[in-house]
Amino acid sequence: MAKMIKDSSKSTVTLLVLFMIISSVVLTQCGNTQADSQNTGKDAPKQEAKQTSAAQSDEQFSAAPDFALEDLNGDVIRLSDYKGKVVFINFWATWCPPCRVEIPYFIEMIDEYGDDGFEILGIDLDPRDFAKVPAFVEQEGINYPVMYDTKGVSNLYGGIQSIPTTFVVNRNGKVVERIVGSRPKNEFVRILKNWL
Repeated sequence: MAKMIKDSSKSTVTLLVLFMIISSVVLTQCGNTQADSQNTGKDAPKQEAKQTSAAQSDEQFSAAPDFALEDLNGDVIRLSDYKGKVVFINFWATWCPPCRVEIPYFIEMIDEYGDDGFEILGIDLDPRDFAKVPAFVEQEGINYPVMYDTKGVSNLYGGIQSIPTTFVVNRNGKVVERIVGSRPKNEFVRILKNWL
């Protein structure tokens, strides 16, 4: 009888630990089972999402890979057109709950900091659902350019393992931070202010 109770306790503990691990992964990331949010692949800019002073030399940062994608109106958007601005390149999808959570923050940040040289470029990663994107953008009132990743831009940035993923590009066109997962608005603002 004591052996049965001991075995039952071990099973319960094992199931509890397994449940906690699975819940943690599901709640923090869309479409990803890897916990290593810093792994961007061998071709990605090698930066960690950490506080860094804008006064530091740009030499330690990699140039942001340039790209040209059509926005929802058919206009070509090039990253290089935004040199001199701080740009958030946000990889997202309409089906991703954390992506939906941060969109209102981004809308507010464009309203608050757009005149200070801040821009967001939203790159949608749902190739099977591209038709849903224009209505979603209109419904949410997104006030920044949204494009479809039809040319594999995400691969230029090391392949996106988890969404949302946002790359911060400074005024000189260097990738200075990578943010994996959604954050509270005040955290996005803090990161932005490091580079404005």
